[in-house]
Amino acid sequence: MIYIESHFPQKSDHRLTETISNPRTLLFVPGNQPHLLQKAAGFETQWLIPDLEDSVPSGEKEEARRIVVEQIPVLARAGKLLAPRVNSMTSGLAEDDINAVMSNDIIGISIGKIGNVEEITNLEKILMKAETRAGVTVGRTTILPWLETAEAVINAYDICKSSPRIRWTAFGAEDFSADMGISRTVDHTDTNSTTASEPGLIYPRSAVAIAARAAGVHALDTPFTKFRDPEGLRTEALLAKSIGYKGKLAIHPAQVDVIESVFMPTKSEIERALKVLAIAAEAEAKGRGSISLDGEMIDMPVILRAKNVLRDAGISE
Repeated sequence: MIYIESHFPQKSDHRLTETISNPRTLLFVPGNQPHLLQKAAGFETQWLIPDLEDSVPSGEKEEARRIVVEQIPVLARAGKLLAPRVNSMTSGLAEDDINAVMSNDIIGISIGKIGNVEEITNLEKILMKAETRAGVTVGRTTILPWLETAEAVINAYDICKSSPRIRWTAFGAEDFSADMGISRTVDHTDTNSTTASEPGLIYPRSAVAIAARAAGVHALDTPFTKFRDPEGLRTEALLAKSIGYKGKLAIHPAQVDVIESVFMPTKSEIERALKVLAIAAEAEAKGRGSISLDGEMIDMPVILRAKNVLRDAGISE
């Protein structure tokens, strides 16, 4: 779910995902709430995750699956980019979920609690069969794995590198905390704490971001559960950005603008990046090795950061 710069392709194509920019935010929509899914078609945000997992009670899984399958083509026609979240590989529901949602109307699937490469290997087999059955080009469906257990954090790099289908990954603080048996300060209503003040999450959040970067995968940060606290969300999003995340998941439409504003480079950042690259190009053309801008030496790390800013802003160099 996001305000993304790319355009939704008019025809299904196995190269479809190559033409789509990385999202800064994706919005969850509970799969057992048809009125919310219908409403989501009119949201300004583009990336959506119709959810069959944590937001759906165990007794409503089959009904949620039916509702999501019914709404997927409606949302796709509205120009939404869809990555339904299916139940985990250990739930016994993942294969049925995937078979149900598979179509050319989805960009990929999001799946929680991936812990190791073997699960990705088994997931790929399920996807290949489902794609073949649904008439979808094999390999077209991307995977957005959630890394949210101790095992997943330890295996994060290997998971991110395990399949070309994996272009995005997400850190899940809620399930990680549960897996580790640690409490979260955001659970306490008498505090304004965010994960910035949660020492138990500093290492895993950083480890997932670093692993994703090393694997060339777009890292998305955990949702901020206090959806009526925009300043708390901004603080947490800024922290995530500072350690390498490129976006953040949202659980409420009101969170999208805050997330977008944090992860979209500012006008001043873009202007400075353009200046850096212009000065660097001029210096190279003149054979000069030492250059500066506003009293700062411009070396290769500064140039690379400038290129990253323009990439994140969707601007060609």
